[in-house]
Amino acid sequence: MPDLHVLVLAAGKGTRFKSRFPKVLHRVAGRSMIDRVVATASRLQPSSITLVVGHEADAIKPAVTGYASLGFVVQEPQLGTGHALLCAETAFKGRTGTLLLLSGDVPLLSAETLETLLKAHRSTGAVATVLVALFVNPDGYGRIVRSGSTIAQIVEDRDATLAERQIREVNSGIYAFEIAGLFEAVHSIATDNAQREYYLPDLVAIYRRQGLGVESVDVSDPNEVRGINNRVELASVSALVRQRKNTALMAAGVTIEDPATTYVDDDVTVGPDTVIHPGVSLEQGTIIGAECEIHSGTRIVGSRVGDRSVVFNHCVISSSTIAEDASIGPFAHFRYDVSIAAAAKVGNFVELKKTALGPRSKAMHLSYLGDATIGSDVNIGAGTITCNYDGTSKHPTTIASGAFIGSDSQLIAPVTVGEDAYIGTGTLVRENVPPGALAISAGKQRNIEGWVEERRKRRGAGRAEE
Repeated sequence: MPDLHVLVLAAGKGTRFKSRFPKVLHRVAGRSMIDRVVATASRLQPSSITLVVGHEADAIKPAVTGYASLGFVVQEPQLGTGHALLCAETAFKGRTGTLLLLSGDVPLLSAETLETLLKAHRSTGAVATVLVALFVNPDGYGRIVRSGSTIAQIVEDRDATLAERQIREVNSGIYAFEIAGLFEAVHSIATDNAQREYYLPDLVAIYRRQGLGVESVDVSDPNEVRGINNRVELASVSALVRQRKNTALMAAGVTIEDPATTYVDDDVTVGPDTVIHPGVSLEQGTIIGAECEIHSGTRIVGSRVGDRSVVFNHCVISSSTIAEDASIGPFAHFRYDVSIAAAAKVGNFVELKKTALGPRSKAMHLSYLGDATIGSDVNIGAGTITCNYDGTSKHPTTIASGAFIGSDSQLIAPVTVGEDAYIGTGTLVRENVPPGALAISAGKQRNIEGWVEERRKRRGAGRAEE
């Protein structure tokens, strides 16, 4: 099979976005456009992938790290799609085979559609094959002008006549080219158009004049080739991605009570018989087990939730692991490598950071637990704080299994509370507590009889003097 090389056009400024960031870095359902395009190209296992970058080029490169055989060329200034291809000429010197050209702002294209395009291109022996689609509203897209059944030319929307604007068959901007002779043809593109730019679609007419074969392939789902040129289109395409994901989850046995308000990234996994309430966001590869329940207002990012666990309303969970049969929230906040063991419970307004909470342990009310390792069957009373930061460094707190931490206690790290130890209510713990010991720091309560009456008298005397 001939070599396959992929070229992705990603140099545009995206002026209609009115953003200082490159258009292709804007996210579709949680994932940047350019990352989606490069990931799809990688599934084809090409010999190389080259990105044409321009505006904020240094910002684009980190967004596509981790892909094999990835290179970059710079288009400066940006003088059209034909000029973008010319800027890549040096990168393709000495290469042979097929060049698949993609657009960085067309993120929904599937690898299956590209494989169909390549198969047709190779089987017909064409020098160029265009992916085309039928749009109900073709405004903004180049029109496919045919002579009989063959493509005669592609006319850009701005240059189309009134009759040509009635054509509903459009150019997707996705092509398969034979590398041999390609750049010689590109050099003959002129700029006699409304934009005074080098239009890549002009290659079709150039090849036709040379008597060379140009073919087309219809895309089965026109949504795959929808380009994104502004934030309205970005929102529309993102909604389409989320709709597809929610539909797939429901078909697999997940209950989504309100798909319109449920945002699930396409790399998220959810087990059967899980119930997702309205207003939930599941992001960045999150894995939710079977028979879970995720209540409204919750956002879970890059985390794992075990089978039969319940996350109540308005929790924020990031980079954390929750084992099976756990109960979380409402209004809990997990961040930075939190680990919740089986059957543990975390209640309302509890924040955990870099903390491991052991099996059947619970922290039910108004606590902050940071940089802590907590054993099994531990009770954390309301208002408990692990004071982990001394102004310079973070320090660990260790609470062994079976310990009981009374309400309104402060544990000054680094400190260890031994197995089955008790911390009295309101205790400030500065030293390690031995196993089985009771730690208290508050003095004996002293009641001052008659204090309220004396205070009233003083206040009354003060007003009389005024």
